[in-house]
Amino acid sequence: MTTMVKVAKLAGVSISTVSHVLNGTRHVNDETRQKVLKAIEETSYRQDALARAMRRSRTDSIGLIVSDGGEPAFAEMIRGVEQTTARQGVTLLLANSAEDPKREARAVQALLERRVDGIILARAAGSGPEALAELAHQDTPLVLMDRLSDESYDQVGVENREPINELVQHLNDQGHERILLIVGDTRVTTLRERHEAFTEAMEAAGIPAKKQLTVLAENLKKIDAGISKALAAAKPPTAVIACSTVLAAAALRQVQQRGLSMPDDIAFATFDGFAYADLFEPQLTTVRQPAFKVGATAAELLAKRIEDKSGEPSTVRLSPTIEYRASTGVIPVV
Repeated sequence: MTTMVKVAKLAGVSISTVSHVLNGTRHVNDETRQKVLKAIEETSYRQDALARAMRRSRTDSIGLIVSDGGEPAFAEMIRGVEQTTARQGVTLLLANSAEDPKREARAVQALLERRVDGIILARAAGSGPEALAELAHQDTPLVLMDRLSDESYDQVGVENREPINELVQHLNDQGHERILLIVGDTRVTTLRERHEAFTEAMEAAGIPAKKQLTVLAENLKKIDAGISKALAAAKPPTAVIACSTVLAAAALRQVQQRGLSMPDDIAFATFDGFAYADLFEPQLTTVRQPAFKVGATAAELLAKRIEDKSGEPSTVRLSPTIEYRASTGVIPVV
C-alpha cells in the first residue's frame, strides 16, 4: 500500500507538506503543491479517511433528513445542500423520513452512529422533542431547514405570510371573496404559518374566520374529501390557493374532473409549483420559494456551527417571489 512517506519522497518534500496539501491546513506554494499532486497521482495514493477522521475528530460528513425528497421544493433544497457540501469537500448522507417521526428518529440515530459532524433536519409532521434532545445530548451541530420551529437552533426557511397576504389581495381585487385555502397538515409549521396568514388577510378584507373556506387534514384521502365537498357546495369557492405542490395536484385533479375552466370558473394559485410549468394550460400563478438557496444556506450555517459551537443561533428567512400567470386572471402591473 502506498503511504504518505512514499508520496513525500517522490515529491521531494516533507510528510507534513503532503499532509497540508491533502487537508488544506496550511498554504503551500503552487509549485510545491503541483509536485505533491503529481506524486499522489503517480503512486495512486489514497488517504485513509477513518484514520484522518480519528486524528481530526471529524469525519468531514454531514447528514440531511428531509420529510419528502420527492417534492419539487425539497428536491431543490437537497440540490442546494449537495452542491454546497461538495464545494466544502464534505460528504453528504441523505435520509427521507416520509413524514414519519419514528423513521426520523431512526435516521437521526443512524447518522449519529456514523459520527457525522452535523445534521440538517426538515422535521416530519408531528415530530416530537426526542430527536432534538438526542442531538443536544450528543452535542451534534444542527440546522433546521424549511420547517422553522425552535430559535435555540440555527434555522433557515422562507417568509410564508407575505405571499399569502399578496395573493389574497390580488384575488380580492378581482372580486373573489370565497377563496378556498387548501392547507393540509397544520402540524407542518410552514403550512400552519400560511393558514394563519390567510385567516388574518381574509379578516382584514372583512371576511370573518367562520366564513372562510379551508381544507385542513393530515392525509390525502381526507384532503380529497374536503376539496370535493367545497367544490360541490351550493356556493362553491371562486378561487383556490394550494399550500404545496401535492395539495395543488389534488385540487387540480378535481377541478379537471368537474370540467371547471381556469380562471373563468375558478381562479387558481399554488406554492412551489410543478416541473415544466410552462406546459400547463392555463399556466399557473405560483409562489416560487428560493429552495436551492434555502438548502445552500442550511449547509453554510451548519459549516459555521461545526467550526464554532459557541455563537448565538440565527434564523434566516428568505423571500419567495410570486409568478402571476393566467390561472388567476389579470396579471398585476409591477
